[in-house]
Amino acid sequence: MHIVVIGTGIVGACTAAWLQRDGHAVTFVDPLDAGEACSFGNAGSLSPSACLPVGMPGMWKKVPRWLLDPLGPLTVRWAYAPLVAPWLLRMLHHSSREEVTRIATALRALLAPIFDCYDPLLVHADARELVRRSGCLYVFSSRETAAQWAWGMNLRRSLGVRMQDVEQDELESLEPDLKGRFRFGILAPDNGSTSDPSALVKAIYNRCIGDGARHVRDRVRGFERQGRRVTAVLLEQGEPLAADGVVVAAGAWSGALATQLDSPVMLETQRGYHVTVQSSNLALRHTVMAVEHNLMVNPMAMGLRLAGTVEFALKAPPNMARADALLRQGQQLFPHLDTSSFTRWMGHRPCLPDSLPVVGPVRAADNAWLAFGHGHMGMCMGAATGREIAHLVAGRPTQVDLTPFSPERFR
Repeated sequence: MHIVVIGTGIVGACTAAWLQRDGHAVTFVDPLDAGEACSFGNAGSLSPSACLPVGMPGMWKKVPRWLLDPLGPLTVRWAYAPLVAPWLLRMLHHSSREEVTRIATALRALLAPIFDCYDPLLVHADARELVRRSGCLYVFSSRETAAQWAWGMNLRRSLGVRMQDVEQDELESLEPDLKGRFRFGILAPDNGSTSDPSALVKAIYNRCIGDGARHVRDRVRGFERQGRRVTAVLLEQGEPLAADGVVVAAGAWSGALATQLDSPVMLETQRGYHVTVQSSNLALRHTVMAVEHNLMVNPMAMGLRLAGTVEFALKAPPNMARADALLRQGQQLFPHLDTSSFTRWMGHRPCLPDSLPVVGPVRAADNAWLAFGHGHMGMCMGAATGREIAHLVAGRPTQVDLTPFSPERFR
């Protein structure tokens, strides 16, 4: 079949690669080159342990303080607050212990096969060197402070995530550059990361193109349908693109397309920021998550990337003061960090209020599938999502129970 994949981010690229393994012809539709947008600016984590949702028990107590801090970990531009309020309330509804356990269980199922799902794609693209499995360190100022996050860490363990306590001496031995700021850690040894997220996406995409995929650089404005089938994708500039099937994997721009396919979802855009310190003199061997500061630190080919902030603001100009705040946090945690050269970035992350992506068929069309809403974990779940979509297209049973990710959960 000829499948149109809307989107050239990590989810779209992996979906196309898995579809090609089944012998399908693929056409990408995206005005951007592959590996741009969030697939360029993410933190690069590949974490089977990252199964906790954004909304956690007790979060409601912190939200008012966060919203009053324009540089805090979660903020809303006041002009946008009325529009995002229903989404935030729904997120808080999903933050009970029962809901978090349900959501984490579903996320764990999609995260556990990260490397099994990436490996055949990377081998075929000759890009295995872009992925490393060096583990992630969750670090804290003290063991007593870490106890505040014990419930979530124990939930991870109950779902099969390996988590190993690391005392101060061992922590400083594992990562000498952490000395002085952190006195306790938890190692997730099965985690990994990519040294260059954009290069990873481009490698998988380029292999798809080499295997015969096309890329139409245009925006999708709608669909032609006959009965229960999508027959063509309507473009803003070009002629209608005939298709035997369509996969919507356009990230933050997927909501309107899903609505046109009669599958409305509560998609929201979380604006994420990062700073990449090109002059970094740190020699970190692990991805580091400074939990108290909500700061992810990942050594990459282009420098040390610092990420970990959420802003609801839609089309407002970027507030690069938020990126600067990340840099200041990095300087406080690593006083000897050389920050003489750095870059800043802002991108749109597609998020659902329950932190679960939409992965599944469109109810009103027999040949359309949705694959978006992965939030800040698109790089983590992209390959597994692509594999499961390929199963759906082929009519095979999926390897992951996709019921929790159904678009129908918002009706």
